[in-house]
Amino acid sequence: MNHCHLLDIEFEYNETKQVITPILLHDEHDTILIDCGYPNFIPLLEAAAARYSITLDSITKLIVTHHDMDHIGSLAAWKRTYPHIEIIAHELEKPYLEGTKKSLRLEQAESTFDALPADAKPNAEQFIRFLQSIEPAAVDRTVTHGASLPWCGGIEVIHTPGHMPGHISLYIPASKTVIAGDAVVIEEGTLAIANPQYTLDLDEAVRSVQRLLHYDAEQIICYHGGLFHGDVKQALRQLISAYTP
Repeated sequence: MNHCHLLDIEFEYNETKQVITPILLHDEHDTILIDCGYPNFIPLLEAAAARYSITLDSITKLIVTHHDMDHIGSLAAWKRTYPHIEIIAHELEKPYLEGTKKSLRLEQAESTFDALPADAKPNAEQFIRFLQSIEPAAVDRTVTHGASLPWCGGIEVIHTPGHMPGHISLYIPASKTVIAGDAVVIEEGTLAIANPQYTLDLDEAVRSVQRLLHYDAEQIICYHGGLFHGDVKQALRQLISAYTP
């Protein structure tokens, strides 16, 4: 039987309490982690997985939704600590994860720096240094839209660009569940676009929300917000309408 476990992790970042929700998919053959948090998050993930009596050394695969620092900050440490784990990402993400191309989030931060007011620049400089410190990690397998992964009862890859060009979400047909990554987030109980002011292509992000409607989803899990409580299809349509003239 396929199990989907939400690893709600509470922590402080920039003196603000935050929660992220990596996911564990688990069956008798595989344990798959989806996204792995900020740097130095392995102990937090270990504690979260232990709530389900799962140890990190049992994880066989790690699927990356995209290369933002809160999703892949611990990726290189994972690969060093558990070299047997297979790292999987969209083919467009591979060069950014492996460090052969500069992070798009870093490019964005650098390109907007000069326009910032003087009092905002120290924090921006700190953020840029943080992005520069993220270690690259080798990707073992790349995927594209529509790929069907045979593990844990079956996983369908949904290319959901906008937040980043290589962003992916996942669909679990057995439970009619979408694992959204940052394609959508939950804010005050409703679905929203993740940080629209920092989304690299907002129009593309809205089209990705439309793409999610193609799936027979009864549940949607967001990296920021966890499990959505409500009518998934209706909530997605309301979000789309908010960005449609």
